[in-house]
Amino acid sequence: MNFREFVKLLDEKGLLMRIKRPVDIKHEISTLMEQVNEKPLFFEKVKGHSIPVVANVCSTRELVVLGLGIKPNEIITKLAKAIENPKEPKVVKAKGYREAPTDLTKLPILLHYPLDGGPYISSGVIIAHDPELGLNASFHRMMVIAKDKIVMRILQRDFDAFLKRSNKEFAICIGNSMPVLVASAVSVGPGKSELGIANALAETNLIELGGHKVPEAEIVMIAEMTGEEHDEGPFLDLTGTPDIVRKQRVARIKQVFMKENPLYHALLPGGLEHKILMGMPREPTIFREVSKVCKCKDVLITPGGCSWLHAVVSIKKKNPDDGRKAIEAAFKGHKSLKHVWVVDDDINIHNPHEVEWAMATRFQGDRDIVTKKEKGSSLDPSSELETRMTTKMGFDLTIPAGRDPKDFKKPELPMKLNVKDYLA
Repeated sequence: MNFREFVKLLDEKGLLMRIKRPVDIKHEISTLMEQVNEKPLFFEKVKGHSIPVVANVCSTRELVVLGLGIKPNEIITKLAKAIENPKEPKVVKAKGYREAPTDLTKLPILLHYPLDGGPYISSGVIIAHDPELGLNASFHRMMVIAKDKIVMRILQRDFDAFLKRSNKEFAICIGNSMPVLVASAVSVGPGKSELGIANALAETNLIELGGHKVPEAEIVMIAEMTGEEHDEGPFLDLTGTPDIVRKQRVARIKQVFMKENPLYHALLPGGLEHKILMGMPREPTIFREVSKVCKCKDVLITPGGCSWLHAVVSIKKKNPDDGRKAIEAAFKGHKSLKHVWVVDDDINIHNPHEVEWAMATRFQGDRDIVTKKEKGSSLDPSSELETRMTTKMGFDLTIPAGRDPKDFKKPELPMKLNVKDYLA
């Protein structure tokens, strides 16, 4: 499904909340997005714009699996398989696109919060090409500073490496399919295409617009780096705290292509959709590393940990040191991880009460903590901002070695009964 087909499916299933009242791109839409964080929204009338805004389309795991056409318990295995076995996408003819003026004020780009440095494109996927490394797809926030200019927050990762190889021109895609959204949030390193991962998740063809091969999207813009720098930020980040102002690189919009009657996908900074797209793709990388040292059952990047800094790992413990090995492997699988809890496979990691119960009944602080000082996430406001040094901690909540497991497990109900049979 492309983006508009998924929106149509949400509507048919009664999952889409339509807002018919005229709304403003300045603070009003973002406020409603936050207040109805788990419900997909369709803003039909946007003041000063002819393009409707769609939001919160992947704000829950249930919405993501619906968009991928898989079952909820298949997320980690399907994504891990796609990462390991990317599938080269086919290139097909672009249909139904028209070229529009290179004027960003014509798009309903949101000003999310009063603290923001300006209106931000936060759902855009950057598609870059290198003759040797192939295609790269990644998320980067983009603050509008002129009708045809943006300043981009670019970390020293794949897209930065592509730019340093003299690839100054790239594409910005807004309104992407679920496979493209999920795959673009995966960190796999140069040379492995995120679009190949998307195609392995579900058929994802590429089209050619403005001389660039891109996935089908509602809006596709061709941009080039200008060589200038500009203040970027403040911006409310994943942690729900404002990121600092930095000098960042400026790009100029050269061409804009739109579908007929396009939809604009808005993504709320620090909202559930942001957290799902950032955190969930890290679960298979943790799963893969933990599986190298012990039997891993499940992984959850927790929303309470900003869907980035905290994880819970479930293992089938066979050796006394499996818990500690799993902790070390989890930190290797997600470099930004700050705290990790490892539990036995009888604990439901999606139930925080069970995880806390395991900590209360199976854990000793002087015995079961792994502490290390190393570089962490730039998103952690408590870390040393210049060096990113932070203290990482792992908690082994597995049943202590040498003890009888029966002493640490809750008994099953003595009878199987249906409560409804006892009600009048």
